[in-house]
Amino acid sequence: MSNENSIEATSASFPLQEFLGMELTGNEPGTSVARLTLGDQHANPNGVAHGAVLFALVDTAMGKATMSVVDEGLYCASVELSLRFIRPAAEGELTAIATVVKRGKTIVHLEARVHGPDQRLVATSAGTFAILGG
Repeated sequence: MSNENSIEATSASFPLQEFLGMELTGNEPGTSVARLTLGDQHANPNGVAHGAVLFALVDTAMGKATMSVVDEGLYCASVELSLRFIRPAAEGELTAIATVVKRGKTIVHLEARVHGPDQRLVATSAGTFAILGG
């Protein structure tokens, strides 16, 4: 089972990632890190990070982590994500670390945690991704 091409495929940027200023790192199978530095464009009317920004950060990190454990030629799609907001974030860098909990035949279960620049927990997430293309 070779994951090399799957990992490389998740390294290419895409328009939403570029729009949000998100950086993806991590090449260890089963994990991924997504980061972005909050700016005015990420804020909701209350001046804190919009929930959709955190959702995109977690969804992207989980997608990269999923791709790191699927066979070459396959791809993934989000099936379900839950996001629990712990505290607001208004400035600095947000870091989402996603981890594969279990890879099944057609479904991957993941967890993620989002931390602010002070390492305080901002949000937690659980998700499932479908393995497609085979």
